[in-house]
Amino acid sequence: MFRTVLTAALAMLAAPAFANDSTAELGTGGLILSRSDAVAMQSEDLFISPEKVTVDYVFHNNTDKDVDAIVAFPLPDISGDPEEMPAIPENQSDNFLGFELTIDGVAAKPQLEQKVFALGIDVSADLKAQNVPFNPFGDAAKAALAKLPKAVLTDWESRGIVIEDPESDTSQGAAPAYTPFWQLRSTYWWRSTFPANKDVQVSHRYKPSVGGTSSVSFFSEGKFQDPQYSTYKTRYCMDDAFENAVRKAAKDNADGYPRYYESRIAYILTTGGNWAAGTIGNFKLTVDKGNAKALISFCGDNVKKIGPTTFEMTAKDFYPEHDIDILLLEPSDNGGNGG
Repeated sequence: MFRTVLTAALAMLAAPAFANDSTAELGTGGLILSRSDAVAMQSEDLFISPEKVTVDYVFHNNTDKDVDAIVAFPLPDISGDPEEMPAIPENQSDNFLGFELTIDGVAAKPQLEQKVFALGIDVSADLKAQNVPFNPFGDAAKAALAKLPKAVLTDWESRGIVIEDPESDTSQGAAPAYTPFWQLRSTYWWRSTFPANKDVQVSHRYKPSVGGTSSVSFFSEGKFQDPQYSTYKTRYCMDDAFENAVRKAAKDNADGYPRYYESRIAYILTTGGNWAAGTIGNFKLTVDKGNAKALISFCGDNVKKIGPTTFEMTAKDFYPEHDIDILLLEPSDNGGNGG
């Protein structure tokens, strides 16, 4: 796979704002089928932007018999660790990515399975017994923890289920507050019938987890900085055009800092190979950077710019060897040129 990077130039005018605040993107993918040698994925049309991800599939049953299969959509695991805050679009909801599903054009309601782990051990039953909601970022979970007996909280702290809230004020002898430290694993799933010798159209959409950094983490003081630069160059396939745009943006400012902030999107493409042949008959990827003044970099073959903010890659009999990682450098001012 050779590297394709698409860039847009920007003029930078405003003063930079630097901070250590950063959020991690959560890698999310598409559908996973139970193993079947009868059902082929005829096509996948994947659209990724900072605002939404949509995926349209066409599956075909190549046999003369109906095939029943389990189809699943795993949500990314989320942890209550306050040191690793992920970007969660809807942090008060179990459906924290706003997942929606249609089958042959009809809205479907999949089942949601959730489990809670601490130190790799399933502690779902412990939370259920105490009526504590599973979402570690929901206000309801923290409110429920505040009502638990001290003996339960002490036990849970020793088992890695909760930790003392780092913002808890115990200066006046008050009892410490506790915050979730557990990991939530969520999967939407449903049973689907693939009729003999027929197509089934399955579509889903959700809001991506967009990680970010308040400045450019791999460039400062007029030059690229390792080890972050080397990591990004490999992960996002940054090429000369992209790097020159960053250099120019930094050179235009006396302090040597480019006036951008990072946005990052991760899409897991490699987990869904359980269909016949293991390849996608017709694959199309469309990436929309949203802001025409932003810079974008990601890996792909034969990527073409098809609009002011959109880029497209197509392939036949496509085998997904790599996940998709997208880096956006968003302008931190209102200046700049589209491209």
